[in-house]
Amino acid sequence: MKRVLVVEDDKNNMRLITKLLISEGYETIKAKTGEEGVKLAIEEKPDLILMDIKLPGIDGLEATRRIRASKCDDKIPIIAITSFAMAGDREKYLNEGFTGYIEKPIDPYKVIKEIEEIWKRNI
Repeated sequence: MKRVLVVEDDKNNMRLITKLLISEGYETIKAKTGEEGVKLAIEEKPDLILMDIKLPGIDGLEATRRIRASKCDDKIPIIAITSFAMAGDREKYLNEGFTGYIEKPIDPYKVIKEIEEIWKRNI
């Protein structure tokens, strides 16, 4: 079973994402802050990370930088989940080390589609 770390501070979004992932057969690990996300990524070595950008403490960009710089597998796919959806934002996040990008409000179909596309690319 593939394990997905979800780093999200909004409890409604966390509930929606984890229910969706569990219904698709994924095991979930939850973090509410960027710091906690970095710690769990290093300790748990998930198969994929869904990273909110706007988080308390360090944001998702900094958390991703720290994960990529750690002794953790720097190849773990990390998908940005963000309400920042201006022209060029997708490219910005991909250039910052993210593997994928999902806009809020969360569309369950898009979340699963993005994850499946990343699995296909990483096979």
